[in-house]
Amino acid sequence: MTRAKTLVAEALGTALLLAVVVGSGIMAEQLSGGNVAIALLANALATGAALPVLIVVFAPLCGAHFNPVVTLASAASGDFRWRSVPLHVLAQIIGAFAGVLAAHAMFAEPLLQVSTHVRTGSAQWWSEFVATFGLLAVIKGCRQRSLETTALAVGGYITAAYWFTASTSFANPAVTLARAATDTFAGIRPADTIGFIIAQLLGAGSATLLFSWLQPAQTNKAD
Repeated sequence: MTRAKTLVAEALGTALLLAVVVGSGIMAEQLSGGNVAIALLANALATGAALPVLIVVFAPLCGAHFNPVVTLASAASGDFRWRSVPLHVLAQIIGAFAGVLAAHAMFAEPLLQVSTHVRTGSAQWWSEFVATFGLLAVIKGCRQRSLETTALAVGGYITAAYWFTASTSFANPAVTLARAATDTFAGIRPADTIGFIIAQLLGAGSATLLFSWLQPAQTNKAD
């Protein structure tokens, strides 16, 4: 697998993830009749159902990180080369914004938007720390298990985290940045992305440090 193909696959997988997150949010908002609980449930179920599929499809092609903190944690654990991190993260960010545009086009929404959805405050930041810590804990905990098991575990965790966190569990800097470009159900105000991303980095770093102690060191590296 060439580096170019790997980057395209990572961008495409991330784009499809954002199309699911934003698109299901738009559909849920349109059909829920103003019931936010039903809209959130639909958004969570769609995301949780799509994630395992995307992971199984794209993992053999690019690793299926779809998330800068997963890429950074993989590099810190020796499972991914540091020199590949910048382009991998860039592919995730580009793919995330492309996915938002795709969702807007599917629902005849204005392609270019800026979110006005306020998501800020210590409770939301702590929620993002917990959500991202938990996501990395699930991934690290499934390290020795099959791809299918990991995919199902990640999908199940994200579905639950939509509901047990005040932030609805973004847990992904690329997703956070891209969701600032949609003024729909899934949006986040651009000014609020900084607090979310800092919390996500801290949560991922904490989980990586803890599991580097809990689990035996791995010496293999892969692109």
